Amino acid sequence: MNASLITQAILAAHQAAFADFPPQAAPILAEAQLQDAVYAGAVAACCQLGFIAIDADCIAKAWSAQSQRLGVFDALAWPATAADFGLQPRTETGAFAACPEHLGLYAVLPTARWVGRMARAGVPTVQLRFKSEDAAAVEREVKAAVEAVKGTRALLFINDHWRQAIAAGSYGIHLGQEDLDALSSADLATLRTSGVRLGVSTHGYAEMVRASQAQPSYIAMGAVFPTTLKKMATVPQGLARLMRYAALTRSYPQVAIGGIGAAQFAQVLESGVGSIAVVRAIVNADNPEKAAADLMALMPPRYTT
Repeated sequence: MNASLITQAILAAHQAAFADFPPQAAPILAEAQLQDAVYAGAVAACCQLGFIAIDADCIAKAWSAQSQRLGVFDALAWPATAADFGLQPRTETGAFAACPEHLGLYAVLPTARWVGRMARAGVPTVQLRFKSEDAAAVEREVKAAVEAVKGTRALLFINDHWRQAIAAGSYGIHLGQEDLDALSSADLATLRTSGVRLGVSTHGYAEMVRASQAQPSYIAMGAVFPTTLKKMATVPQGLARLMRYAALTRSYPQVAIGGIGAAQFAQVLESGVGSIAVVRAIVNADNPEKAAADLMALMPPRYTT
């Protein structure tokens, strides 16, 4: 098959799943890339399916690798093998400290007071996302959050402020993709040897592959649905993409995040992710404790024990 026929075959097989995504500009291919019909056809198809260029390139390389490995191109077989993507699975050596496969309900909260409140309400995983340019205020809030979860079963992750989190004895930290990319090899070594757990935000295939090189404790995938909490560089990923992301990253604990409320829990859980992160569903609720209890009741027992 030539590249054009491969593009048509992929679109025929998968266009319905990605109908809500507008086409994206295709990258200009080098001569060597044009010679690989599977790659050239797949990258064109994936851009038509709404994947940005870096993700379309990632999928196309995986489709080419899959076809070479199997000896045949299959338009129906969306790539889902880590090795075909160059995605590093978690290993016993070189990985960050492990966290539970099922982190359950994961509440992302603005202050230490909120962290303590939700930890006492039985939420199994909490994150302090405290935004401030005041270094002293950050240090106080991180220390207060660590204190707030003592005597509860909650696992605490600190967003961004990793040095303060290590110093205070936090269970884990959570970094965005840009924050992870900005770390030096020495910083990564410091984080890994401290024993702190590391969660990383990703927004597509290319970011998942990059994040996997650090072998974090978990991979977060989103935003699944539209969110007003932060300006996103990418469009909402949607359930069709989440299903495929989760299939690819099974060697990691997985967290789905972004615009998820009670009405979407069942569909999100069908992807097999071990955790759902929420912000507004708790913080904006009239009765946050009841909202948390109701959301935890929607999750299978293995996600809450």
